[in-house]
Amino acid sequence: MFTGLIAEVGRVLSLRKRGPEATLELACSRVTEGAKRGDSIAVDGACVTVEKLSDRGFTAFLSAETLSRTTLGDLKAGEEANLEAALRPTDRMGGHMVQGHVEGVGRIESVRPAGEGAELVVAIPGELMEYVIPKGSIALAGVSLTVAQQSGSAVTVAVIPATLRGTTMANWRPGRRVNVETDLLGRYVVAYLKGLGFARGLSLEDIEDKGF
Repeated sequence: MFTGLIAEVGRVLSLRKRGPEATLELACSRVTEGAKRGDSIAVDGACVTVEKLSDRGFTAFLSAETLSRTTLGDLKAGEEANLEAALRPTDRMGGHMVQGHVEGVGRIESVRPAGEGAELVVAIPGELMEYVIPKGSIALAGVSLTVAQQSGSAVTVAVIPATLRGTTMANWRPGRRVNVETDLLGRYVVAYLKGLGFARGLSLEDIEDKGF
């Protein structure tokens, strides 16, 4: 489990593809403090498992599933990636509950200055929109953000200066692909309501019919 608060920006040392799989090596320092083989680290919002630790950082194995569902296969040596170590029970929950299970890949449509921060419009897969609500949470490339508004399959988020400085977001440009994970609680609520037969919405009459 993660919070979407990026601990540091790491640098890709190599991405070695072996058929449908790959090995990713990253240079970093903070997220590997106290880490051991088998620990989880989120790379641009995708949870990976530490295979090896070194003085420079860590190496992780990328399965075919990870490569097909995330942007990790796009990474190149020298590029930067958002990193977050797994949440400890004693840590502060400053962002929102992020699993590191990427649901789809979105694309940056626009980046506009907003004071000292920025406003981003991101097109996300249409099937994820039912889990997105204004003022709700969404993770883009592992960064916990608040939805300002939504229109069609586009989501607008406001990014504060501290987030621009502490993540890769200052370098985002239109066309960039980003990993998307919607709010965990929202997904469970929608799934539960669908299980009760409320796929098309919920009214007071529906609630009464179910005995609530």
